Amino acid sequence: MSTPPRRVLPLIVLAQLLGTSPWFAVNAVMPDLRAATGWPEAAVGTLSSALQLGFIGGTLVFALLAVADRYPARRVFLASALAAAACTLAAAAAAASFHALLVLRALTGFFIAGIYPVGMKIAAQWFPRGLGAALGWLLGALVVGSASAHALRALAADGHALPWQVVFVAVAVLCTAAGLAMVLGVPDAPAVAAARPGAGPGLRFTALASVWRDRRVRASAFGYFGHMWELYTVWVLMPAIVGLRIADSVGVSWWVFAALGAGAVGCIGGGLLVARAGSARVAAVQLAVSGGCCLAAPWMLVAPLPLFGAWLMLWGITVAGDSPQFSALTAANAPREAVGSVLTLTNSIGFAVSALSIEVFVRAAAASSVAQVLPWLALGPALGLLALAPLVRARA
Repeated sequence: MSTPPRRVLPLIVLAQLLGTSPWFAVNAVMPDLRAATGWPEAAVGTLSSALQLGFIGGTLVFALLAVADRYPARRVFLASALAAAACTLAAAAAAASFHALLVLRALTGFFIAGIYPVGMKIAAQWFPRGLGAALGWLLGALVVGSASAHALRALAADGHALPWQVVFVAVAVLCTAAGLAMVLGVPDAPAVAAARPGAGPGLRFTALASVWRDRRVRASAFGYFGHMWELYTVWVLMPAIVGLRIADSVGVSWWVFAALGAGAVGCIGGGLLVARAGSARVAAVQLAVSGGCCLAAPWMLVAPLPLFGAWLMLWGITVAGDSPQFSALTAANAPREAVGSVLTLTNSIGFAVSALSIEVFVRAAAASSVAQVLPWLALGPALGLLALAPLVRARA
């Protein structure tokens, strides 16, 4: 395969970053929505879980129908980005109704399934032999893109947070720009351009058996499930965590963006260490550190501000930094004829785990306190490390 044009990877990364900006749009403006509507604290958990479940449904539908195989992946990305942007605009208009917003967030998650995984597929088409490094950049972009709504909220020049309606519109514009960047700036990979569209293999249901029966696939999959128990719940609770120490809303948004965006450092930095240490060890170290951050929460929440900030950044780096390695491990160990199916199924289960965790912990934090519930998030990393141990010993 010929060397990809230099613009390809940066444009794919940029499109991935902008295209995932709707993910936490509601979370970023939830204080404003609660003030306007009187919704309870637990509402943010329900809305976040709805998006996660919508994403699960989207990944399964896209895989069952082999959408990205039947149709040009770049056009699927564009259509999904435009649909997610439209859902975000509709959410801005209908946000006064909790049930309408719930449905629109689920639909947003559904269409993000045509952005995040399809963007990965496009990268794999262009970089079949260098996907490890590309994966770090792509998931780093996903992390920053997911956090971007918090930065948008903090951008007002008068020291007050941007109105939540403006944040929604801005996110929709960014998502639209993502689709245009992908379809106008990234050409088809040579192998794709030469191929004729077909039905594709679709989702192989028999591949699910390897998640339970194959020791190496089981190790990476269950390690990933432990990681997902922690990751999105930390992201959803981050405004509440920061709000315990930072009083003004603009400051909270900037701190949350920094903490979540720091995950890009873990994704990219971890990818650079893989050649020396192996994916399993890189994932295990980051999973162990993020689990330790969970356990340290009761002390760090009352620590001096510089120590609190350092803990928050370390947690942000490691809670997301192992994501590319779990994807790489599962792809490397899955049966060759069913890599896509195994990744789809493990991702779907992982996001279901995250939806359950978000509901449990957001409600628990509302009923007690953030300091009391955060240490229990360490159960996920602990079980994940236990599952991952065979691959660590084998230096995968």
